[in-house]
Amino acid sequence: MADTIFSKILRGDIPSHKVYEDALVYAFLDIGPLSFGHTLVIPKEEAATLDQLSDESAAAIGRVLPRLCRAIKAVTGTEQFNILQNNGPMAHQAVFHVHFHIIPKPSGDQGLGIEWRSTKLDPSEGGKLAAALRKEMGG
Repeated sequence: MADTIFSKILRGDIPSHKVYEDALVYAFLDIGPLSFGHTLVIPKEEAATLDQLSDESAAAIGRVLPRLCRAIKAVTGTEQFNILQNNGPMAHQAVFHVHFHIIPKPSGDQGLGIEWRSTKLDPSEGGKLAAALRKEMGG
């Protein structure tokens, strides 16, 4: 895997404002925040996308995300927030090391802005797709 800015932060080559750390996870403030309290959560394991991450590292992030969200809400006074995680350049990933953004949403013009272009799921195609996914997962 290519050396990323997050690799450099984990090694201590680049300073960061640490919010949380354990054996598998590191969380720190985003230096280009969308809102006050915008925090990045990364695994110490180097994996470019979520599907490449080990179950152990994924579980560790899953355990800490709710705790971080509660802390960010309490400290910022913001009740609403987004969790964002991108995989690959077409999905807007800029740093190719798995990372989650916790982005407080204090008002309509601060925080994450998104456009959701939904479509309709054809019931027949949905059934086929769900069956194929279950099979791929061994179930």
